[in-house]
Amino acid sequence: MKIHFIAIGGSAMHNLAIALYDQGEQITGSDDEVFEPSRSRLAQKGLLPENDGWFPERITTDLDAVILGMHAKKDNPELKKAQELGLRIYSYPEFIHEKSKYKTRVVIAGSHGKTTITAMVLHVLNYHHKPTDFMVGAQLEGFSTMIKLTQENDFILLEGDEYLSSPIDPQPKFLWYQPNIALISGIAWDHINVFSTYDEYQAQFEYFVDNMTNGSTLVYNEEDEAVKKIAENAKRPTRKHAYRTPGYEIIDEEVHLDTPEGLMPLQIFGEHNLSNLAGAKWICQHMGVDEDDFYEAIAEFKGADKRLQKVVKTDKALVLKDYAHSPSKVNATTQAVKKQFSEHKLLACLELHTYSSLNKTFLKHYKNSLNDADEAVVVYDPKALTIKNLEPIDEELIKEAFGREDLRVFTTPEAFHDFLRSYHFDHHLLLLMSSGNYAGLDLEELKKWVE
Repeated sequence: MKIHFIAIGGSAMHNLAIALYDQGEQITGSDDEVFEPSRSRLAQKGLLPENDGWFPERITTDLDAVILGMHAKKDNPELKKAQELGLRIYSYPEFIHEKSKYKTRVVIAGSHGKTTITAMVLHVLNYHHKPTDFMVGAQLEGFSTMIKLTQENDFILLEGDEYLSSPIDPQPKFLWYQPNIALISGIAWDHINVFSTYDEYQAQFEYFVDNMTNGSTLVYNEEDEAVKKIAENAKRPTRKHAYRTPGYEIIDEEVHLDTPEGLMPLQIFGEHNLSNLAGAKWICQHMGVDEDDFYEAIAEFKGADKRLQKVVKTDKALVLKDYAHSPSKVNATTQAVKKQFSEHKLLACLELHTYSSLNKTFLKHYKNSLNDADEAVVVYDPKALTIKNLEPIDEELIKEAFGREDLRVFTTPEAFHDFLRSYHFDHHLLLLMSSGNYAGLDLEELKKWVE
């Protein structure tokens, strides 16, 4: 097939382009800007566009398919040309479904935890040499690409994102997948630029369950009341399996999971991650991995990329970074870190980066989310508000929203960097949380500051 990608540089899009290229498909693509690591990975395969920008002359009738990424706009000149020519235009999730419609589709959904759960399942399957197709949203150790599509594998494991499918397809991505087996980890209002109320956002998960195949299996977190209600009311799934946070102990700053064979040390921590583990165990069992084999494999799981990763450890400080950005994630991560490393002084730093987190109305949902930290910092760039067409916010509004008068607020990367550079670290744990780049922080430089 000859397939053209509009907005090939996206995280998911470039992975799909590479996966299809490796299968022998003819791939072309365009984008107005391609960042790392997409840039290097596309270049390595000879798929990096020669020039940035959109070139409608590349859209011709000999293309078998066009795959449209969310980064493109409705008036994209390549999209308009493809529409004029009547070409088959797929959204990313629609194409994934087309390639997997004869497989057993396993979809991991939820406002938080879905990447980690998907990563856990993949790790276990890989550990036991059980091949599966997959699509996951983060780079994992031992995997060269985050998408695998084959003819022969029976299962496909999909991270189910509730964000929109494409500029011309406004339904959530996970509605395309129509799972045979599904998991919902939790529901906490997100993507407020698309779903303006919590009820509207929650309804997408109701549609997701209604879209499951007849006779399907639903695994769900019964500790989340919204998820529990949706699961109990669901009509499509024949089987329903609830899970909850398992028992554990913290011994010498290390989590030991309570298993039928006794306490087992893990390389992950935090009750939210233990809840994720419990969900992953159910999914693995439905994919042919028994409980003992699951525990053997999960003991070596180190986490998904950007999810509570250790950056550096010195005599003065331990530095962790995490993808946490929504209120529920920030709260869960801060709590988990403080509980795990209770002997350390916790300095929690959060970058407000997304549309939701910079929204004046939504900010109040961060109330008390940093309270477990001994000291807390919030950093944001006022320019981002202009770019996103949002109302201005100031230091006092942020302090009020978070409910901490002692909160330090920085509005430039330089001021934040200067703060960390001059900070007196003494048996501290520095927790960095962001869905961006931690206000441009050079992590190699940071290592020198905490030595």
